[in-house]
Amino acid sequence: MIQRRECLSHLLAAVALVASPLAFAADEAPDALVKRISGDVMAAVKADPAIQKGDVNRIVALVDSKIMPSVNFSRMTASAVGRHWRQATPEQQKQLQDEFKTLLVRTYSGALGEVKDQTLSFRPLRAKPEDTEVVVRSEVRGRGEPIQLDYRLEKTADGWKIYDLNVLGVWLVETYRTQFAQEINAKGIDGLIATLVQRNKAGTKAG
Repeated sequence: MIQRRECLSHLLAAVALVASPLAFAADEAPDALVKRISGDVMAAVKADPAIQKGDVNRIVALVDSKIMPSVNFSRMTASAVGRHWRQATPEQQKQLQDEFKTLLVRTYSGALGEVKDQTLSFRPLRAKPEDTEVVVRSEVRGRGEPIQLDYRLEKTADGWKIYDLNVLGVWLVETYRTQFAQEINAKGIDGLIATLVQRNKAGTKAG
């Protein structure tokens, strides 16, 4: 059984802060990209009462239109599945990506309603001009203690893409890699897919 971790609600809510429907220049700096799209999405969430109430359909639309263009989700899913990814057929890989995205959306859907007066504070980017992978570090500030929020990005032909997130020292991909490996070792790739499908259906009924 895939176990939830309390910090994942913060971690996955953070995904909603890294998106934009606008195209961006391939030479745009990674920290500039994150700063710009974070502001765009925070504004969109605050302006949409349905998202604030946890409307899954509205959240899915937000993910598809604003988050996915800025994320290398194929790499994120492959990294979460780990070494077993190469053993999966193209159809299985597609199923894993679809179910993984649904899992993430449903996990943080309720947390999106908590986005109210939070602000983001960014640390100076430590990177060389020739670097093709960087970490953008920031903090989410609002009520309570600041939340560490870091982004791993890679440089592609289409510009910088996010492929992992870290909240309070926990990387999303690493967390799921451990959980997914347990499922695959016990039930195989189809077993993992079935578990994700079951969990997502349970989330639909709960909603």
